[in-house]
Parts: sequence; structure tokens; C-alpha cells
Amino acid sequence: MRALSVAETAATTSPWVVHAESLRVRAGRRLAVDGLDLALTTGVHGLLGPNGAGKTTLMRSLATVIAPTAGRLTLLGHPVDGRADLRAVRRGLGYLPQHFGFYPRFTVREFVGYMAWLKEMPKAAIPAAVQRAVDRVGLTDRADTRLKTLSGGMLRRAGIAQAIVNDPQLLLLDEPTVGLDPEQRLDFRELLRDLGTDSCVLVSTHMVEDVAAACTDVILINEGRLVWQGTAEALSAQGDQSHPGDSPTERGYSAILRRHRAEAAR
Repeated sequence: MRALSVAETAATTSPWVVHAESLRVRAGRRLAVDGLDLALTTGVHGLLGPNGAGKTTLMRSLATVIAPTAGRLTLLGHPVDGRADLRAVRRGLGYLPQHFGFYPRFTVREFVGYMAWLKEMPKAAIPAAVQRAVDRVGLTDRADTRLKTLSGGMLRRAGIAQAIVNDPQLLLLDEPTVGLDPEQRLDFRELLRDLGTDSCVLVSTHMVEDVAAACTDVILINEGRLVWQGTAEALSAQGDQSHPGDSPTERGYSAILRRHRAEAAR
């Protein structure tokens, strides 16, 4: 299911997982997200934008790491403005930051299990949930290996495992394919499609082709504002051979950014 505009959301009875209205979020002194409206439901949504567009700040806000400066934000049916609401949201949330911290001496199994405990999963359910998450990211034979000995790609997969261990209703992945080799990226795309059947998955990435292959919906932001939203096919149709890019999707992405910058300069 594709992401809905705010107007479309108002016209449907389906509940949204993410609903932001006039959202503003600061990154230090800079207003990184500036008046953004967004409504997302179940499915895989790709978040694109150039460096400094506000993608990571938006993801951190949706992950409840940083609080909005202004506007309204509702996650999983809860307004994000109180401690009780935040606890309820975080139990149904999975988040992989662009740079995530970990305990080097923990094994993969211990790390994912610890994150499951932090998410307040029932103790009896944790071992099976950990095994399933580790299996899904292809680390079955490394489950009892210490994190400090893993390659960058394997460590990234361990990060994805901790994000999905609680079968989250809202899954936020910031640059999840960094360090993955081509075969692992193909496996990851398949995992994304599987996760999107039951969850709202938002993937922030610079890999435009990952979005084209795995996401049914694309959100493009620039300078903290929503620039364009639609299907991957519609994104490809936005550009032509005159725009830079090695594929129709990349050319469509370039075309939209060029138009937005030209309009902003008027």
C-alpha cells in the first residue's frame, strides 16, 4: 500500500501508522525539518533526498530520539507528547540508525536479545524472537560470534536483526544497505518486501535503485520539506535522457530536485 497524502488520509477510515502535520524539527540550531506533512500506512516507503535534506533528522524524530520543535506527530495512534505514549510507541517500533552503538564483547544473539529486553518484550518470547530475527538477516551461523569480530556488512545485518526482533508495526531503517555486498543487498530487498506486508517500513537511503526495487512508494524531501511523493514507477517517469543518472529512477530523482531548486530560486 502506498503512502497517503494528508488530504487522502482524512478521506479514509484506515488508521495511519505515521501522521505528521506541519512538523518542524531542529538539528542543533538548524531547522532540519520545516513544515512537513506526511501520512504513512502499511507498506515499504523509500525516503530520498540529497545530503542535508533532513532525512536523518526526520528519522530520529519518528524514532522518538529527538522531539519535534513544532507541529503535530502521531505514531501508532499515539500523540508523541508524553512519557506513557512514548513507551507505548517504542514497544511497537524498530529503528536502525545510520550509526548505531553496540557492545563489542556481546555476541550477535546477546545483542539482539538485549535489544528485545529493552523493547519490553515478554521474557519467554525473547529466545525464539531472537533466533528468527538472526535467521532472517542471514546470520544463523554467526549467532554466537562476538560483534567485535564481524565485518562491516555482518555488523549492519546484526543492526537490522535488532530492529526487527519485536516484529515492529513501524520499522525505521536509516541507510541500512551501507556495507552490504550486492548479493546481500538483493537478499535485503526481499526481506523488505516481506516486512512491508504487515508493517509500515520507512527506508532512508542514497541508493535510489534499492528504492526502485523494494519500495512501492517514494518520498523525496529537500531542505526539510516534502518535494514529491508517489510510486517508484511514477518517479522514473519524471525524468528523461537530459537529466543525470544511470537509470530511469535516478534520472527522475534528478529531474524533481532540479525543478524544486529552480522554483525555490524564483
